[in-house]
Amino acid sequence: MQAKAMLKRQLDAIYGAQGQSAFERIMTILERFHADHPQADDRFSENDVVLVTYADGLRREGQHPLQTLYDFAIGYLTQAISAIHLLPFFPYSSDDGFSVIDYFSVNPSIGTWNDVAQLRTKFDLMFDFVLNHISAQSGWFAHYLNGLGVYRELAIEMDPETDLSAVTRPRTHNLLTPFSKASGRQVHLWTTFSADQVDLNYKSIDVLCKMIEVLLFYVEQGARFIRMDAVAYLWKEVGTPCIHLPQAHTLVKMFRSILDMVKSDVVIITETNVPHAQNISYFGNGFDEAQMVY
Repeated sequence: MQAKAMLKRQLDAIYGAQGQSAFERIMTILERFHADHPQADDRFSENDVVLVTYADGLRREGQHPLQTLYDFAIGYLTQAISAIHLLPFFPYSSDDGFSVIDYFSVNPSIGTWNDVAQLRTKFDLMFDFVLNHISAQSGWFAHYLNGLGVYRELAIEMDPETDLSAVTRPRTHNLLTPFSKASGRQVHLWTTFSADQVDLNYKSIDVLCKMIEVLLFYVEQGARFIRMDAVAYLWKEVGTPCIHLPQAHTLVKMFRSILDMVKSDVVIITETNVPHAQNISYFGNGFDEAQMVY
């Protein structure tokens, strides 16, 4: 009950008058959630060791790389590691997997969800939740360009004449990228990391709900650790640096509240790649935001 009340307050803080509607929609999503693996008694300790690897780092003829990784880990690593962080293993178009085409699929060149489940029988798993942006080649983005349903506000449209000089830039390409919608209208979209990585618009409750569905799907697939990629950039406000904004922190707290309600042993790890003081700010008060920072 405490996490539920916290979630409502967090949504009100971000979405104001739309907070109640967001809360009701999210609660409907949570009612459909089901994880078929038991909740652990604890989260982690100093005894845990995590292997960070791409799923296709090992290959054997006639075998999915995920199966090869499983065989190798069982043969050599069971006494050395307790968890495996599978760097993005979804279909992607660029950036070594961090431009996701389909959040709900395993890259068929790597394996299947059954292969991921096999790994889960012996090791805790960490998945990347690439929540700041999506591939410009994704189905979701195609729906946006066609103005379809809940995807109509997927991306962040900006007037290219807007003064965005205050925005913190992690890369050197143009912040806005032009695209043509199916209607023929040209739009300039926010692309923090590359022209192929279109930032998601968290001011849209439709987008928020879709990403909550992604998060819960990963938990259903056995993710014990959720690494939130590029989380510092989640919220954009013109005239600000658009990094570490209060709304970004509140979104992390919101995801924490959701997990506390449905599967409290799942660990949130925020990835920010910033100086130490800013990085550890994602612990919040020590109980309401990330359990670990990266």
